[in-house]
Amino acid sequence: MTEQIGKVTLDLSFYPGEDFYCDGTVEDEILDIVKTCSPEDYQKKIEEKHSWPVFYHLSPQRQNIVSWLPMDKNTKVLEVGSGMGAITGVLAEKAGSVTCVDLSKKRSLINAYRNREHDNVTIYVGNFNDIEPVLPCDYDYVLLIGVFEYGQSYIPTQTPFEDFLKINQKHVKKDGNLVIAIENKMGMKYWAGCVEDHLSQFFAGIEDYPDGGVVRTFTRGGFEKLFAKCGISDYHFYYPYPDYKFADTIYSDRRLPKVGELSKNLRNFDADRMLLFDEKNVFDMVIREGIFPMYSNSYLIMTGPAPQTIYSKFSNDRADIYAIRTDILESGGRPDGTGGAGKKRCVRKYPAGPAAVEHVGNILEYYKKLKKRFDGSGLFINECHLIKDGNSLPYVQLEYLEGCTLEEMLDECLEEEDLESFRKLFYEYMNKISYRPQQPVSDYDLIFGNILVDTNGRWNLIDYEWTFEEIVDTNALAFRALYCYQMGNGKRKKLVLEDWTKELGINEEAAKEYRARERRFQKAVTGNRVSVSDMRVLLGRRAIPWQGFFADLENNKVQIFEDYGTGYSPEHSYYLYLSYMVEGRMRVSLPVKEGVKGIRIDPAETSCMVRMLAARLNEEELPLSEPAYLAMNGWELSKKKEANPVFFFHTNDPNINIRLEKVEHSGNELLEVEFEIERLSEETASVLEANLKRRRWF
Repeated sequence: MTEQIGKVTLDLSFYPGEDFYCDGTVEDEILDIVKTCSPEDYQKKIEEKHSWPVFYHLSPQRQNIVSWLPMDKNTKVLEVGSGMGAITGVLAEKAGSVTCVDLSKKRSLINAYRNREHDNVTIYVGNFNDIEPVLPCDYDYVLLIGVFEYGQSYIPTQTPFEDFLKINQKHVKKDGNLVIAIENKMGMKYWAGCVEDHLSQFFAGIEDYPDGGVVRTFTRGGFEKLFAKCGISDYHFYYPYPDYKFADTIYSDRRLPKVGELSKNLRNFDADRMLLFDEKNVFDMVIREGIFPMYSNSYLIMTGPAPQTIYSKFSNDRADIYAIRTDILESGGRPDGTGGAGKKRCVRKYPAGPAAVEHVGNILEYYKKLKKRFDGSGLFINECHLIKDGNSLPYVQLEYLEGCTLEEMLDECLEEEDLESFRKLFYEYMNKISYRPQQPVSDYDLIFGNILVDTNGRWNLIDYEWTFEEIVDTNALAFRALYCYQMGNGKRKKLVLEDWTKELGINEEAAKEYRARERRFQKAVTGNRVSVSDMRVLLGRRAIPWQGFFADLENNKVQIFEDYGTGYSPEHSYYLYLSYMVEGRMRVSLPVKEGVKGIRIDPAETSCMVRMLAARLNEEELPLSEPAYLAMNGWELSKKKEANPVFFFHTNDPNINIRLEKVEHSGNELLEVEFEIERLSEETASVLEANLKRRRWF
């Protein structure tokens, strides 16, 4: 039994006839988007909706976690738990055939509609246990992206994760790869104040899931024990950063992050977070201590032979014409792929799509022009070649150089409080970049991190992607280098930019123009899209210093009263913290015990305005416009029978009274209440009440 959506085949032979899990109406919303919009329009919809699920399921950045894997049209892929197809599309573009498995028909329809132009995708809908026996055992890749943590749901045995691992490994052909992307329960972000991804609870993973549940994430050591029990000895760990969902960089044991690289840590898209400490500083420390793999936020684990790619950085959160990927590849060395004698490395820059081919091709021309300008300066330009192999879009290959970046050397000076050496390095930098300043070719991105001092003491410009055929004032380049450097936290904050600008003879008017030019440059690079890092703000997710977080929690503490037929009393009350959503919207989930006739929520201890949004008992909407269901001890400002009534309270004891006499309930049910609240000063509340009383009198 099959269904055809465009060129995609849905196999419904194993579908039980109903979906056993659902994210609610947002799935219908996403289905409508993929039916009516092209993938090029998804970003626009993401920005319009301000919705975490829409962003999560439709963002093209989700594909980064697998787009770097080597595939061609002979590659055969199995994607278990394909969901709404966040990564299916990039697999279909690269591989010869893609087989998807997912329990939900609604999600599979979304996957099919968004990929309906691909004729190499088949989606099996149904329980994995039922479908798995008919799947072949010759896949080049079996992918479990955000799936392995649900192993207990897939495999109801005493050892579900071991069995799930063995079952999936069985479908990988010899020399193929099983690929697992999953959160690390010891990830740095969870120590620093992010909630656990699946349970939305602070420290749940770190505490090893004390409240139980089916979801389990693992440490690196936990995975290694699982592999040992399953007889898997050939495996490799990769470290997606900031995490696997919206990976910006993929590190590996052969190319671990360096001090100063991990600075994009505010990525809480699904919930507010605390800021318990500066993650960059702590990441720098664990990198120095050699224990970064223990604290990586996520893992990407591959069984089988390791690919040559040891590092991948995505610069595709840009306008399409500038979107690229930078890989470091390693060949030779030991057979296990861990490097060693004879290893050889190179750097490649790939266009993310056809629109960026010209941009990548221009890098070769930049190399030639910059080499000519800086010949004799002591600043060497990293060698570049354009590669056209016919099997992919043209890309450039550059030398891989060993050494230390100027940024790292300057950091070391600050660490040792050696300002004289810092100054000496900086003016050596100034001397080199000032060479032949009237030549009409300039690398606008001559920042300290793009200059590498190799083992022979030679200064090398290793990345010159943003070169322009124009004269750029040397002071402008130096100002930008200092500006970008200081934006990194830690000891760099001690660097007073204004002191350096004065020393360079840069007046305030020039500095203002340099900043304006930087804004124009960033806007040109990103186009009109909202960047991934800015989506956190667009979604209304806060990052709150821990002192403020607990003060904020106290502000959102509410008292709940229960009426068992004799009215409300302190004996039948308790305190609860509201869940903050966005723009003052609050949500509270309350158990409704047997015999309860009403529930009262005291939303604040001050005058306020409240707009009721919803009240649901077991997901059934209560008619808030009816007085029999909702009562307040305040002024109703909205029109009668309005679906979302608004109330004003001039009291330190406002209350929302949800009546349940007319609602059938048997106890142990859940009441969810959502409302917007705006706290008012006493002066504002007094004026408003006086005005309301005057209007009533007339």
